[in-house]
Amino acid sequence: MKTKKNVIITGGAKGVGAACARLFLKESYNVVILDVDHFSGKNLESELGETCFFIACDVSEEKEVKEAFKKAIGHFGEISVLINNAGIQVYGNLLDTSEDVWDHVMNVNLKSHYLCAKESVSSMLKLGGGVIINVSSVQAFISQQNVAAYTTSKSALLGLTRSIAVDYGPNIRCVAICPGSIDTPMFRDAISKSKDPEKVFRECEQMHLMERIAKPEEVAELIGFAASDKASFITGQALRIDGGLGISIPGSKQ
Repeated sequence: MKTKKNVIITGGAKGVGAACARLFLKESYNVVILDVDHFSGKNLESELGETCFFIACDVSEEKEVKEAFKKAIGHFGEISVLINNAGIQVYGNLLDTSEDVWDHVMNVNLKSHYLCAKESVSSMLKLGGGVIINVSSVQAFISQQNVAAYTTSKSALLGLTRSIAVDYGPNIRCVAICPGSIDTPMFRDAISKSKDPEKVFRECEQMHLMERIAKPEEVAELIGFAASDKASFITGQALRIDGGLGISIPGSKQ
């Protein structure tokens, strides 16, 4: 009988993380979900069954990350794939972003990726290799207004991705996935703070050449491919799945 591989998904209780959990389960992985949302995490664990293990964890805290990885490895074994998916989006330019907010965004969107990658590399080396996927954003390449902390954190992930690929190749691959707008609870929560959420939603759709935003499952499919042996010659790269966002000159349609 073939030994199952094990994947850890941060921010795995909802959105893209939950879509990844379902996809990797279908690919016969044991799935570990790390998330601060205990309610959604336990519900997903119950839905997916005994090959899914939820651990409540603030992945921006080193002590909690170390304890979570210890539990995960004790439960299923060493880690083959890490999906660094945890993230938050906070709006604000430099002048109206407080130091506390800046630090919070950096801790969740960047520091957590470092902490989880560090634990994963130690585990993967025992297996002889593995794959780390960092979920970045199209805003690592282009940026809207009033997202100073967010776009900085997502851009920094490209450097972390390259660094891991260089330091731990050929046995460990690292790839950044850079989505455009995705219809997730985080996205819905972000636009709910505007005066007209439906208008903002339509504007987001029209920003993409595909004239819609992505489903979480579409992003999960690319993550699944990047983590698979089919992508075994891809490392250190940033793969955009953005519906054509940012490649068209405004007003160029005839």
